[in-house]
Amino acid sequence: MDYSTRDTLPTMADIPLTSATRKRIQVKGVVQGVGFRPFVYKLARSLDLSGHVFNSSSGVTIEIEGPEDSTEKFIQQLRQNPPQLATVSEINIFILENRGDKDFSILPSREEANEFALVPPDTGTCEACWRDFGDPLNRRYGYPFTNCTHCGPRYTIIHEVPYDRATTTMSEFTMCSACQAEYEDPESRRFHAQPNACASCGPALALLPRGSSLADASFTSTDSPAIIQQARQLLREGKILAIKGLGGFLLACDATNDTAVSELRRRKRRPNKPFALMYRDIAAVKKLCVVSNEDAAALLSPRRPIVVLPRKTKTPLSPHISPGDNTVGVMLPYTPLHYLLFSDSPETDSDFLALIMTSGNLSEEPIVISNDEALTHLDNIADWFLLHNRNIATRVDDSVVRTYAGRERVLRRSRGFVPQAIDLGITMQEVMAFGGELKNTFCLTKSRYAILSQHIGDLENIETMQFFEETAFKMQRLFKTSPRIAAYDLHPGYMSTRMALASGYEHKIGVQHHHAHIASCMAENHLQGKVLGVAFDGTGYGTDGAIWGGEFLVADFAAFTRRAHLRYVPLPGGDAATRHPWRMALAYLRDTFGQHLPQTLPCFQNIPEKQFDLVNTMISRKIKTTETSSSGRLFDAVSALLGLATEVTFEGQAAIALEANIAQGVTRRYGFHIEEAEPMILDLRPTIEAIVHDLSSGKPKEEIAACFHNTLSAAIVEVCCRIRTTDSLNRVCLSGGTFQNLYLLHQTTTELQRRNFEVFLHAAVPPNDGGLSLGQAVIASERWKQGM
Repeated sequence: MDYSTRDTLPTMADIPLTSATRKRIQVKGVVQGVGFRPFVYKLARSLDLSGHVFNSSSGVTIEIEGPEDSTEKFIQQLRQNPPQLATVSEINIFILENRGDKDFSILPSREEANEFALVPPDTGTCEACWRDFGDPLNRRYGYPFTNCTHCGPRYTIIHEVPYDRATTTMSEFTMCSACQAEYEDPESRRFHAQPNACASCGPALALLPRGSSLADASFTSTDSPAIIQQARQLLREGKILAIKGLGGFLLACDATNDTAVSELRRRKRRPNKPFALMYRDIAAVKKLCVVSNEDAAALLSPRRPIVVLPRKTKTPLSPHISPGDNTVGVMLPYTPLHYLLFSDSPETDSDFLALIMTSGNLSEEPIVISNDEALTHLDNIADWFLLHNRNIATRVDDSVVRTYAGRERVLRRSRGFVPQAIDLGITMQEVMAFGGELKNTFCLTKSRYAILSQHIGDLENIETMQFFEETAFKMQRLFKTSPRIAAYDLHPGYMSTRMALASGYEHKIGVQHHHAHIASCMAENHLQGKVLGVAFDGTGYGTDGAIWGGEFLVADFAAFTRRAHLRYVPLPGGDAATRHPWRMALAYLRDTFGQHLPQTLPCFQNIPEKQFDLVNTMISRKIKTTETSSSGRLFDAVSALLGLATEVTFEGQAAIALEANIAQGVTRRYGFHIEEAEPMILDLRPTIEAIVHDLSSGKPKEEIAACFHNTLSAAIVEVCCRIRTTDSLNRVCLSGGTFQNLYLLHQTTTELQRRNFEVFLHAAVPPNDGGLSLGQAVIASERWKQGM
């Protein structure tokens, strides 16, 4: 007999009563590396059941024998109260002949051909471990690698599954007798905790100054307290430290030290992009940021992501942390080492208000993971290097989330989330989806699961491409996938597209960028059939060769129809226009006013006359320009018109500045026009004309920013209403990086719901190009099924 949690499990009425029964229970989901076998062991013993449990390539296999009512209670607890970090997706039960076992045991793991288990993500340090290494009477006092079955490294140390110490980077460390005793004690929190270690037997720290080689390091665990004290002192002195963490190195400095923060920006070649902050505890965060209950829950969750929060004014933090932005990315410590950098224990005062904790890399390169690589690549950035000798098997950046409408919504999916699979609820072909060019992730599908990679980054250099390839190889091995289908973006210039076309996969399926955005939102929300998709972002190659980015699609997984879009404007100089938003301001002004441009607009005052004339000529003669409907470029244009950003150094900078300057309480909006064509054209020339009028009338830029957002939201809703009239669709999916703008998202969602639309948003998958690969995968799978 085979029963599943998706159906009704067997009851006393289904199975003949006997004095004893034996059952094999196969459990699938995230059930390895989360304390599942110890949980099963304790549960079986508490119910006086005999049998065994072991990890396998497909999950966890259990055999129990005993009275029928006890086995029923066992299964009920398995379903309703699994370990905190476990996710049970499927339970299959088989009735066996009794064997008369006398006890219950944990057996060695077993390999199974063509089976796969879901691999757990890394988990932030739990409160119990914090108390252990913060207690002077505990043998782990001050030990920076303390962990248990409820927390610690997982994905970043795994080489292979099943998840056992021998298949992780902890295999190099043999447990001492005390750790081994904990590992074998069913009553211990470290019962079968694979990374279990202490200062006598586990990983150790070393602290080296710039210019050192790895041969200078002496990894001795007894030196850890002194090393941590020295590291704190260096941070107090304004030094920049490269600190080896879970998934790579982080660059750290005192967030209240203007000189240190400015110097980190200069050395890292990161003039404006915001830095993330780490605080010791939630109380410290609340002193400097506005924290909702949902924000606090996200910060304190075992995933410990960076949470984007509104920052309070007049704080001691350096103004160079997030220039031009009224939010800041905040996280709490997620390793013992992080905690110990702030203080010796939970009871002692913190040495720092907050620390900068930013990825240990040169701008746009992958995060550094090895000690040798750090000493070489980060030598021009860090003053000192805080190293350890536990190898990192997989590089993983910190995740980034923001909360909205009571839910945590992922903006960058990485540590703490990856490689947790997404259950799509439908059987998929095995696909390798290569993702986009910016914020790249790839996606593998197997059975009913989508397995997204961690954030790879922008595919702009050989190092990032190598990171992509090494991660793809590892994940295919871990999850035992053998894709025959490659899915890729239609843009011929994307490196991800070139890699897919050059790959050895048997079938290659191109997917339009914005169709993939909408399909990603559909897949996450388990939607089938047609939806009305609004895909607003910066760049996506259209089927007509133009650059799309303000799209209204009627779509399902197999196909889409473009029903409306933002009016095309010239993109002068291609990528140069994304770096110089004043170019887009000029393009929109030319589209609105023709040759008769408004005079004395502040956004052009510092632009050299020759450069201005050159771009103006390019627009007039259509030299090195292409047409674009990009909402990202629209935001660039308005931000430049308001004098907020005429040049940018990172993607989205102009749009962030525009959102940051919105005046609250403004309800006024500008006009717009919808041209009834096929597809419909959303014409915002009346909006641009009104913005110029408000500027010349001396209206505050904050009021203008609010009016612009109100207008775009109203326009989106009106277009959706017109499409509903003709296509009878009531489900709306909002996707694309533009909807990371919370003001626009809230205004649009609220008004759509008021008009009785069902609105679906992203939560587990980023709305930006980090979620693109999921959409590509489900589209390619569906097209393959339909023979398209």
